Amino acid sequence: MDAVLLSRLQFALTVSYHFLFVPLSVGLGLIVALTQTHAYKTGNAKDEATAHFWVKVFTTTFVVGVATGITMEFSFGTNWADYSRFVGDIFGAPLAAEALLAFFLESSFLGVLLFGRKKVSKKFYTVSAWLVWAGSMLSALWILIANSWMQTPAGFEVEQTATGAKAVLTNFAQAALNPSTIPHYLHTVDALLILGAFVTIAVGAYHLLHGDKQFGRSTLRTGTVVAIVTIILMVPFAHIQAVEVGSENPEKLAAMEAQYEDGPVGMSIVGSVDEQNQQLNALEVPIPGITSWLATGDSSTSFQGLNSFGEDDTPPVTMTYQSYHLMVLAFGGIVLWLIFALVQLSRLKKGREPQRGILKALMWAPLLPYVAIFSGWVVAEVGRQPWIVYHQLRTADAISQSVGVPELLITIVLFIVIYALIAVIFLKILIPMLKKGPVVEEATAGDVKAVTGKAAKAHTDAKTTGVKASVARKATSSGEEE
Repeated sequence: MDAVLLSRLQFALTVSYHFLFVPLSVGLGLIVALTQTHAYKTGNAKDEATAHFWVKVFTTTFVVGVATGITMEFSFGTNWADYSRFVGDIFGAPLAAEALLAFFLESSFLGVLLFGRKKVSKKFYTVSAWLVWAGSMLSALWILIANSWMQTPAGFEVEQTATGAKAVLTNFAQAALNPSTIPHYLHTVDALLILGAFVTIAVGAYHLLHGDKQFGRSTLRTGTVVAIVTIILMVPFAHIQAVEVGSENPEKLAAMEAQYEDGPVGMSIVGSVDEQNQQLNALEVPIPGITSWLATGDSSTSFQGLNSFGEDDTPPVTMTYQSYHLMVLAFGGIVLWLIFALVQLSRLKKGREPQRGILKALMWAPLLPYVAIFSGWVVAEVGRQPWIVYHQLRTADAISQSVGVPELLITIVLFIVIYALIAVIFLKILIPMLKKGPVVEEATAGDVKAVTGKAAKAHTDAKTTGVKASVARKATSSGEEE
């Protein structure tokens, strides 16, 4: 119960809660753009209602994501003052760019989607949907630039000031495009898009079971297509990430497979780590040096083991190892759930009813991408320890010296209470929205008035015509009688 541990727990709580909503924003942003493009092409009222439905779901997650992100920014000053002093000159540029170039882009055109539906052209409205998604992708880029710099710092010099050491930016391009930026961005963003696809699959499965079957079928198809593309892309992106970790963060790579001695790195499926005796008890993949092959293309490539680093410079092995393998297993589950979705689409295409048990399982599909995303972040952050900035600043030296254990305990409890309240409100808004699905809007008041006026005129004309016809008939009848 020391200040360093509690500061890390507090930040882990706030960033994890915030990160529940960020992946949804990025992932669902693509779904909004795709459905709106489809509605623009067809001009169908049902398709427009579907696009508007996804705008509402996206907005709900976006708002909560923004609100929960604010506390993280404040914690840099309150709990991590020494860290902020060290990285301030570096982080100023990407964080400012994220706010000015990405967040404003995303939020401005989200305003068009929310309030400009009847006020702008359909083409501009559709372009706005794509710009909202582009803004979320750009926002993720700037945030990951900052995080990647912590993993592989570049383009800076350390200067000693009156308040301590400070990283000073010397080359913005090198800092922004540090060795882990591109691998980190591709791997992470693709995972977020997989989550968006699986949320779409889950909504489609629910409506095939309980709601609008036409909407359920089209939504399941959209989510499955996006999932196929993003899952295929994850294979080369994960390889690029493995190459980067092997070349830039050898301690992390050793901890990911709990390898204590130097040599080629194998791969285990599941296992347990005995840190005291430096042993791994695991079910191994029967291919020698497979991790070395993934990282370098050569299974005989030797990597440093944990014993080659100082005891104070190695990350927590068990947490890093288990998180990494949980991420890999979750990805295997993602592929399996995608196969389930493909089978149901095949049945629907052949005119057969989908399997209710599989549809119920698909409703829980988003849990797997969430597990993969969070376990991957644990690998990235815990695997970097004990450094908050790799080989430059230790985590223990980055906390605010004026914040003590009582304050940290109180704030952690308060965060839990407030976040639980936010979660209840969020779910009470989101779940009924998802269950209701898209609603084809009725005609506007002006349209109703116009239609009513035309109907009344038609009714009057009909009555006049009827009266005239009646008079004519009577006149004719009288003439015949005479």
